[in-house]
Amino acid sequence: MLIKDLAQHCDATVHGGDASVFINSAADIMSAHAHQVTVLSDGKYKKYLKDTQASACFISEALIDSDIPENLALLVCKDPEISFLNAVKALHPEPALKRQVSEHAVLADTSTLGYDVHVGPFATIGQHSSIGDSSTIEAGARIGNHVSIGKHCHIHPNSVIYDRSVIGNNVIIHAGAVIGADGFGYKFRDNQHVKVPHVGHVEIADNVEIGANTCIDRGALGATKIGAGSKIDNLVQLGHNNIVGRNVIICGQSGISGSCTIEDGAILAGSTGVADHVKIGSRAVVMARSGISADVDPGAQVFGSPAKDRKVAWRELAALAKLPELLQKFKALEARIAKLEE
Repeated sequence: MLIKDLAQHCDATVHGGDASVFINSAADIMSAHAHQVTVLSDGKYKKYLKDTQASACFISEALIDSDIPENLALLVCKDPEISFLNAVKALHPEPALKRQVSEHAVLADTSTLGYDVHVGPFATIGQHSSIGDSSTIEAGARIGNHVSIGKHCHIHPNSVIYDRSVIGNNVIIHAGAVIGADGFGYKFRDNQHVKVPHVGHVEIADNVEIGANTCIDRGALGATKIGAGSKIDNLVQLGHNNIVGRNVIICGQSGISGSCTIEDGAILAGSTGVADHVKIGSRAVVMARSGISADVDPGAQVFGSPAKDRKVAWRELAALAKLPELLQKFKALEARIAKLEE
């Protein structure tokens, strides 16, 4: 695309440079070269702007100064990050593959497909399941019985969606994810573990993305629910009957036990562990590798295991680092006191 066309597409204004130069791809500000577009959205990367080889750069007015290369076209916009993302989509479109229902797919006679549905080879779709318009079921995916998948969904290879799962529109489920397996529930009786039947299901609302090899267990009774717009990273375990709100972020290798509530806008950083029957309030932030054993208030920021207010936890860590020095001082004081007593 010409720089001027790219600017128009991304709601930006061209300042300087040559607006008739072609842009063929996008790159970060440190590695970009001629005929590439980059972005400067954080002032700490401003030092790289004067040496960049890019032909164009998305930038806000607040970050513009006089130290700009003459051949660099500035694409001035309100939100450089979002404009850059739109540029990336325009310059790096997904390949247009032929959409079809593969002759090697297995579809139950009672399953229904909407308009323009793609089903890859060796995918299976069970009895009384429905796939909405323009959805894609990749090779090897397994869709169970009585499953409902909405429009414009993308189910990646080798993912498994168990019976009675309900999936909304514009949902992405990456490779190897398992939706709707039995929860980990047992009762110990007569010196053995008795399995708790899981007869519930999973409900995933619109615009949710679920990472590779993530597992979301069905409810024992009722549903495990994922709210609209929530994003779940790779290798996350969500136990039975969890209720996840809207626009929640759960980062990789986190584990959430059963019957927890995670309210709207909460963020769980990587390797978070959450005990069962815990509520994490709206817009709370749980920092990486924290262990949650009690409710977290809305808007709180917690850290540590067991987790506590992040400032308190950091002060405790700082004090812990001083223990060797304090121990030496304590021993010296003990020796002085012993001499005085003599």
